[in-house]
Amino acid sequence: MLPNTGKLAGRTLFITGASRGIGKAIALKAAKDGANIVIAAKTAEPHPTLPGTIYTAAEEIEAAGGKALPCIVNVREEQQIINAVEKAVKTFGGIDILVNNASAISLTGTLETATKKVNLMMDVNVRGTYLTSKACLPYLRKSKNPHILNLSPPMNLNPMWFKNHCAYTISKYGMSMCVLGMAEEFRGEVAVNALWPKTAIHTAAMDMLGGAGIEKQCRKTDILADAAYCILTKPKTFTGNFIIDEVLLREEGVKDFDVYAIAPGKRDLLKVRSAAQEEKKLSRSQQEGADAAKAKTESAAATPSGAVAETFRVIQGAVTEEYVRSTQGVFQFELSGKPIACAALPGKRHWVFSDRNALEAGPEADQLLFVLCKLKPTLAFMTGRLRIKGNMALAIKLEKMLSQLNSKL
Repeated sequence: MLPNTGKLAGRTLFITGASRGIGKAIALKAAKDGANIVIAAKTAEPHPTLPGTIYTAAEEIEAAGGKALPCIVNVREEQQIINAVEKAVKTFGGIDILVNNASAISLTGTLETATKKVNLMMDVNVRGTYLTSKACLPYLRKSKNPHILNLSPPMNLNPMWFKNHCAYTISKYGMSMCVLGMAEEFRGEVAVNALWPKTAIHTAAMDMLGGAGIEKQCRKTDILADAAYCILTKPKTFTGNFIIDEVLLREEGVKDFDVYAIAPGKRDLLKVRSAAQEEKKLSRSQQEGADAAKAKTESAAATPSGAVAETFRVIQGAVTEEYVRSTQGVFQFELSGKPIACAALPGKRHWVFSDRNALEAGPEADQLLFVLCKLKPTLAFMTGRLRIKGNMALAIKLEKMLSQLNSKL
């Protein structure tokens, strides 16, 4: 992990959404230097399912060596932002760093995203980031080395990042556009950058999206805290950058990334970044799969292979009318460019596989086994690996069914 250098000692950080997750991890990293942390979050009372409040976070920050100022702030309310900024300046004498971490998420398609969810994401992610930056900037400009850091992605206009959750992507890119505009507007005065993870990060929100066991495919919030610390200790000339955590830390000399993994040694951490890389990888794997299938066409067995045939037999025997009734959905897996449709149809006691030759084709069957046994549908959907026509509920239903089937496979 990246060691602390003491460079944030006595500096004041205003962090939105710092009562838990990534925001709190960044706060605790800075607190080790003896920084002042303004915890600008709305959780004053314990949440029924989410851990932490602004007061418990304050206790942790002070135990780590920092000073904490818990402020009840819903970034949708401009006056609450202004009040917290004024309280921070009165308490600590100014603001040196703003971390726009607060964010709302709904990974749903256009027709399935309720208007109130759209409003929430736009208000929190875009408007909240803009208004908090606006309120802090007069004080940031007075600091010797001021920074604004937005937790938002590099702007990639490939449609794959918009197709499954258009409203959410627009809202996060709105945060990135704040970086683009403000970095240029305040160049030479305030550094403005964006930070985004290379892999899925384990937070309470990730638990809700991915379900039990998803943490094994994630990294700890520590990796973003280390990357943020590295950015915030750079001079203000370091501005206008869209930074990926692992890339930056490698440049800083970090070599062991196992320390950030929830399950060290696990290689299939879920990537959440480069669309271009994913497309190249997909195209290459499809071509390799097609070549392999072509090469094996004449030598393929005329009867189903044992392990694959047994898998299909178990699935067909295990999927009852209750599965069909509760799902009412059709899932299509694109495997080596060859579609295999799996449908839960009313009146049927089993899934219908449109291409039964998949039982004979080695590459396709092997990949189908991977889909059925290893892939987490919810996270795969969220990261663009699994495309579902409909809404997020279908991904969750699929994941629930596959987790039950896994015990029988």
